[in-house]
Amino acid sequence: MSERLMVIGAGTMGNGIAQVFAAKGYEVLMVDVDEKALARGMKTISGSLERLVKKERITEEERNTTLARIQTSSDPNDGAEVFLAIEAATENQEIKEKIFAQLAGIVREDAWLATNTSSISIDELASGLPNPSRFLGMHFMNPVPMMKLVEIIRGKATSREVEEGVLELTRKLGKIPVLVNDAPGFVANRILMPMINEACFTLEEGVGEKEAIDTIMKLGMAHPMGPLELADLIGLDVCLSIMEVLHEGFDDEKYRPSPLLQRLVAEGKLGRKTGEGFYDYRKEGASGA
Repeated sequence: MSERLMVIGAGTMGNGIAQVFAAKGYEVLMVDVDEKALARGMKTISGSLERLVKKERITEEERNTTLARIQTSSDPNDGAEVFLAIEAATENQEIKEKIFAQLAGIVREDAWLATNTSSISIDELASGLPNPSRFLGMHFMNPVPMMKLVEIIRGKATSREVEEGVLELTRKLGKIPVLVNDAPGFVANRILMPMINEACFTLEEGVGEKEAIDTIMKLGMAHPMGPLELADLIGLDVCLSIMEVLHEGFDDEKYRPSPLLQRLVAEGKLGRKTGEGFYDYRKEGASGA
């Protein structure tokens, strides 16, 4: 197989995935239909690498070499010869299905297909593919360059060869792959998102202020971030999407999304990426919902 891969999506997860592969010597094609998103993605990668240079974790030469390994395009047909295509688009099943239907007709028959979905069924996404044995989930954690874990989700049709190949590839990135089976939310978000959702209910019901909730979880449970701070980092729209997948997938009211979470998303207060969520990031002295 060649050492060239394609990442679909230049957003937070996509550009992070592109960066870690390029840093380990892989040639990366980062694809997005939005040219401005591609420019933002490259700017984010450049800034991330520059911070590593300042911290003396990499040299200027390594930064330049990594950037040179990443090409951008708005046309996935440019990735016809890649050995792997990773989708990192919006957490929307219909969008992802359309992307994979297109990719199946572009990449080589022996190429691996992976989704960075954080909750959507691998088996459902694979159902429309002509060869679902080459498909699996490759769920990186945010921020991708820093987080070691990659949740590898095998579908019912995923071949052992592809599974083992992706596990080995993940280790080459310096990451730690953990293999799980397909289920709504997999392991990471099936456990994490209900905790965040419960923190939303706790805030909404007036049990504690947002700072109190986050401080208790940080100091009492040794979490590096409180659940509401973490929700703002992840994106409240992403949190809501995952809770909706869990609610629908398990048909259980314990996964019902918090009305407060729904309201903030409806108001466009999505967390750090919009400047306001539970906390306000537009000014000093965070205050929020």
